Amino acid sequence: MLTDAACRSAKIAEKPLKLADSGGLYLFVATTGTKSWRCDYRLHGKRRTASFGTYPLVSLAEARKGRDELKRQLLADQDPAEARRKAKHDAVERGKNTFEPIAREWFAAKLAGWVPSYSDRLMSRLEADIFPPLGRRPIAGIEPPEILDVIRKVEKRGAVELAKREMQVVGQIFRYAIATGRAKRDPTQDLRGALQSPGRQKHHRALPLKELPEFRKKLIAYDGDQMTRHALELMLLTFVRTTELRAAEWSEFEDLKGPEPLWRIPAPRMKMRFEHLVPLAPRAVEVIGALRQLAGRSPHVFPSPGKEGFMSNNTMLFAMYRMGYHGRATVHGFRGMASTWLNEAGYPADWIERQLAHDERNEVRGAYNSAQYLSGRREMLAAWANFVASQ
Repeated sequence: MLTDAACRSAKIAEKPLKLADSGGLYLFVATTGTKSWRCDYRLHGKRRTASFGTYPLVSLAEARKGRDELKRQLLADQDPAEARRKAKHDAVERGKNTFEPIAREWFAAKLAGWVPSYSDRLMSRLEADIFPPLGRRPIAGIEPPEILDVIRKVEKRGAVELAKREMQVVGQIFRYAIATGRAKRDPTQDLRGALQSPGRQKHHRALPLKELPEFRKKLIAYDGDQMTRHALELMLLTFVRTTELRAAEWSEFEDLKGPEPLWRIPAPRMKMRFEHLVPLAPRAVEVIGALRQLAGRSPHVFPSPGKEGFMSNNTMLFAMYRMGYHGRATVHGFRGMASTWLNEAGYPADWIERQLAHDERNEVRGAYNSAQYLSGRREMLAAWANFVASQ
C-alpha cells in the first residue's frame, strides 16, 4: 500500500508510472510530472477507469474515500460515471437555486422600472449585507432565524429603517422564487414584528407642523447661498423627492406665465419610472423666477461645477444643519409634514398619494396616469402654499 511519503517522492520516468495502493486505486505519474488518482473497475463486463483528482490537491486519504464510494456504488449496481455526472448536474442546479443568482434574476426583471440611483443603492445593499451570509445558500432551505440574524446586524449599526427596507427586499426575492418554482414559502412572513421599531429615526425626520413658523423665519433670514435658500423653499412648496429637485431642468417647466403652470418631471428621473406632474402655486412660480436669474445659461435649475452638473446631494441638508435642524428635521421630511397637513385638512388620500408620486399598487386599475386628479391636486398645492405663507 502507498504512503504519503511515497506519493511525494515519486519521480518522473520516461514512461507513465502506476503506483498501486489497494482495491484498484493507484497514483498515475505522467511524463509531465502530473500525479493523479485513478481506480480501475469493471462494470457489465467492461473495464473502466475512474479519476479522483490530482495529488497533492487530493490527499491519499481522500482518494481512498473516493475508491470506497465507488465500490459501494458498484455493489448497488450503480454506474459510478453516471453518478458523477448526476452529482455535477445537481451541483450546478443547486448553484442556480441559491439565493444570490435568484436575487440577481429578480433585480434584472425589475430594473427597467427603477431609476439608476435607486437600483445602484439597492444592489449595493444586497452585495454588502445580504449576499455574503445568504448568497450561496439554497433559497428553499433558508429559514426565518437565518434571515433575522442577517437583518439584526444591520439594526446593530443603528440603521433601523434600512433594516426594515432590506427585510422587505428579501421578502420580494422570496416571492419571486415562489412564482418561478424555486421556493415554496416566504420565511420573512414569519418575522413580522421581530424587527425594532424605527422609533425616533432621524433619517427622514419630518419637521412638526407647529415648528413651521420658526422654520420660515430662519429660512427667510438664511444668509448662505441664495440658490440653496430658494431650493429649500421650493422643496417645501412642492414636496418632491430631493433627487427630483436637485436635477431639475428648465425644459421641464411649462406655462410659467400662464394660468396653469406645471412642472413635468420625466419618467427616467422618477424613482418609480413614471412621469410626475407638479402643479405650481403662485409662490412656487415666483421662486422659480428668482432661480432663473441665478442659473444663467445652464440647462439645470440648480447648476453646480461638480461632476453631475447640478446641486450635490448634501447641499440642502447641510443648510438645514446650519439653520439649527441637525437631528431635528431633514429635507426629505418636508414630504411627511405636507402629507400630515393635507390629510388633516381633509383632502382625498388618492390626491395626496398621487402628488407624493407613490407607485400604483393596484395593478388591476391599469396604467399609471400622471394627470389623474390634476385639477384637484392643483387646488391642494395652492392651499398648502397659502398655509405655508400664513405661518
